[in-house]
Amino acid sequence: MMSSGRIEQVVIDTHYTTVHTLGKQDEPKRLRYMQKDGRFPVVFQKPPGDWSPYLMDIFTTLVEIRWRVMFLIFFLSYILSWLFFGLCYWLIAHVNGDVHNPDNNPCVENVRGFTGAFMFSMETQATIGYGFRGMTENCIVAIMVVTVQDIFSCLLDTIVIGIVIAKMASARKRAQTVGFSSCAVVNLRDGVLCLSWRLGDLRGNHILEGVARAQVVRYVKQPLGSIVMSYQDLDIQNRDIVLATPATIIHKLEPGSPLYSLGPEDLLEDNFELVVSFTYTGDSTGMLHQTRTSYSPADIHWGQRFQDMLKVGKKRYKVDYALFNVTTWVPVPLLSAEEFDRGRHPAEGGRSHSSRFPSVKRNGHISQGNHDTTEEVMQQTCL
Repeated sequence: MMSSGRIEQVVIDTHYTTVHTLGKQDEPKRLRYMQKDGRFPVVFQKPPGDWSPYLMDIFTTLVEIRWRVMFLIFFLSYILSWLFFGLCYWLIAHVNGDVHNPDNNPCVENVRGFTGAFMFSMETQATIGYGFRGMTENCIVAIMVVTVQDIFSCLLDTIVIGIVIAKMASARKRAQTVGFSSCAVVNLRDGVLCLSWRLGDLRGNHILEGVARAQVVRYVKQPLGSIVMSYQDLDIQNRDIVLATPATIIHKLEPGSPLYSLGPEDLLEDNFELVVSFTYTGDSTGMLHQTRTSYSPADIHWGQRFQDMLKVGKKRYKVDYALFNVTTWVPVPLLSAEEFDRGRHPAEGGRSHSSRFPSVKRNGHISQGNHDTTEEVMQQTCL
């Protein structure tokens, strides 16, 4: 009998350990509205060859493209401009007779062929000035071409430097050092079921001001087959955050919350996505940044809390980021917030929902809650 009781206890613990973190093995993979890294898996379909939106905002296009593509475009812009102006100088020399008559007064000194014209074009645009080739006063057209090339080279250098600096100071790079926890948890806070997730800054120059936001996103299928996206804002406690130390974002599962009627079993069956973001201003650059991620129902762990990672030292606070995604089990009712509120104030003749807590025997006493959660020795890292 004792051995069978132990087996039953193990079965109960295993059930409560896995049911809230793993989905059904045979269900198809759900399409995410947002990836964990903040990208949207959305493809825009447009008429073939319609590049007008990208050409109208060419600066943003060049900032958003990959580094290798940007370098390729810049290399080609310089080489093609040298070739174009070199061809202009060669045509001027050919019309003036500098190519065929060495004794003729040249428009450009020591430019008698296309190779010399290309070298003069590159030296002019790069302001090298070897002193071997130079402009004369014989051809006004050549002087006008040199003037145009000088203005064009200044404009091209300005664009290149501006785009490189903009890409290096891109908000996406700073956003990679401000991260959300890999999962969200549901537990009790002051007798209220709350949904929470973590936010932390991995850099030393911390963010001093920012605004957190969360939305529940669902797609609703219409009778005719069309799809409509539904967005519902979540009320967050302490929306304005000072991120000197890691912060825990808390949403109370109260009446009016889109998740108020969802229990642990309902989470895995419902099709929604929790999209969270943190918008802030970088203290080093003064630029506006945004970090975002999303949590699917499988990423929301019921009956867990985040491990403490902040400690007080003699001269400073200490933060252990190795525990950023580590959670521990805690006793939480396996009920929706709506059912839990009704259970705390049952109607006359009604029955309390305390039976939904698994019973555990500790030191000869019966307590409510998962055996592993009450001891808080079982830890789990969000994946």
